[in-house]
Amino acid sequence: MTELQVQQTDESSPNAEELSSWLEKVIAWGHADSLHTWKDISLHSSRLKDFLQQLLIQINNVSSTAETMKRLPLLGQFLGRLCWNPHVTAEGESRGLLFQCLWALYSEHPSNAVEREANQWIRKVLCQLATEEEDGAALALMKHLGVPSKEYHLKVLKKMVTIMQENIGNNQCSRTQGCSCGSIRAASEACVPLITCPEASPLIGALLQQPVTCFRDGLSENFLDALHSAYSRRVLPLEELAVVSLWYHSLPSLEEAVLRLLESATAAGSTPNKIEEQVTNSLLPKACAQHCSIFLVANDIFRTVLKQAERNECVKHVFQTFTKCFLRELSHLQPQTSASLKAFFPQSPPSLLLPLLTMPSEMPQEALKDHLVWVSSLIQQLAEEEEEEEEDSRNIRGHHKVFEAWLLLVQCGHWVQVAAQLLVTSGPEDCAPLLWLLTFYHHPTNRWHHRASQLVQAKAAWDHLCSLFSVAGHPRPADRLQSFISLLSAKPRQPPLAPPLALNLMVNFAVFGQLPLSTSTEMIQKVVDQSGLWDESTRVLGSLRLRLNDRGCVANDRVRLRIEELRNTMTQM
Repeated sequence: MTELQVQQTDESSPNAEELSSWLEKVIAWGHADSLHTWKDISLHSSRLKDFLQQLLIQINNVSSTAETMKRLPLLGQFLGRLCWNPHVTAEGESRGLLFQCLWALYSEHPSNAVEREANQWIRKVLCQLATEEEDGAALALMKHLGVPSKEYHLKVLKKMVTIMQENIGNNQCSRTQGCSCGSIRAASEACVPLITCPEASPLIGALLQQPVTCFRDGLSENFLDALHSAYSRRVLPLEELAVVSLWYHSLPSLEEAVLRLLESATAAGSTPNKIEEQVTNSLLPKACAQHCSIFLVANDIFRTVLKQAERNECVKHVFQTFTKCFLRELSHLQPQTSASLKAFFPQSPPSLLLPLLTMPSEMPQEALKDHLVWVSSLIQQLAEEEEEEEEDSRNIRGHHKVFEAWLLLVQCGHWVQVAAQLLVTSGPEDCAPLLWLLTFYHHPTNRWHHRASQLVQAKAAWDHLCSLFSVAGHPRPADRLQSFISLLSAKPRQPPLAPPLALNLMVNFAVFGQLPLSTSTEMIQKVVDQSGLWDESTRVLGSLRLRLNDRGCVANDRVRLRIEELRNTMTQM
């Protein structure tokens, strides 16, 4: 083979004849494995890099990959043979130019068979370059250089990752300088075979955190699907920022995370403390505070589940805990970096947003009852408007508003707990609004006027408890406790009082009332024994304990001691 003579200038572009000459040389390099071959490659290394640089310019200047392949039909064979020649890929600059040529040939939106086949081939080349599959020439070179094969491939992979990171780091989009956003999609597609390689983690993180600046730079669906699959199977460790970015870009990944949290938090044996720990560790509250779109998706999943299980207290508690943790994370952000409350709760009645999203600990204790009476009146007004419009079957706006009010009340369930606590010290003249609020919380839809019936029973339960826990009224009337228990049993044409409502009231009377602890414990034991509501009573006590342990809540030592004693009694039953 004679010496290859190639004359290149900045003004000229590689043509088919020049490419054919280079291909002959590359084929010869691949067929021989000798010291002469290595010297010949070294001799032509500088010219080869110049030729690759001009190829890259030409590829970028041509409108499509199909047009490039039409002008240079031997281009794929030329690049492919260079990729399999370890004497070439061992040199950093040549390897970098090779990778850039491959990325430039990758079609963001393949429009024909040529471009689709080219995309598949490019992915295969990048994948095999990052594996430990070796041929004889590669082994010979590694042996000559004294480099272990694993170390060689790791260095190739790390270099490829570094070049790709630099490439996407130069991504820009402007009307004056043009748009290079397509490199983001191409780089993400090229990264698919490397998803589970630990060395590719920096590149994956950089891709996920790349800001979206125009419609062309979205991450590849193949990349997001592969990432979601690997992360779900726990074969891909991701840093916190990368996980949040994955949820932001991938709806299936976000949905799976929310549903997985719901499943684990509502499993048998879950306690309020465990649920809060699971919700916090899930990273979802922090992600929702940082990205309004993530919150809206998560919130919608909870809404859907609650529509199907409005009386499932465990699901309600998970939703409440999630919202509480979300609001806590939101408070840690600078006001200018977070969205408005209206953006996070676009469907909630505006009049209820601030009253319910304000934490009880942020208000003077003496103002809590008036605040809840006001909240109750606002919701009652919405409910009354709904009932007036029920005759018009075409009008569903009222029902929608009441459902949104109930949903917000569920998310802010701490106010329901405060209402139950305040009923311990309320009198007949001011208990009605608080009892209505508790009843609405457990019966939002008022099907067949059940809410009105439940309100009557809730008032009867409150009357019984006032008598049972009255210090002045002792000894206790023997029939009062049994009458209270009977409210929990079904009667003809009348549903029983919602057990969580009754137990919530009784636990608050036992904790905040003035009866001796032993007497209060004895009564709760009888109610739980006869009704079989052990799980419900334990959950109510756990929720109350958790609320009083929150920052800013006022609870004296007597109250804390009574809660602990009652919890111990429940766990020993």
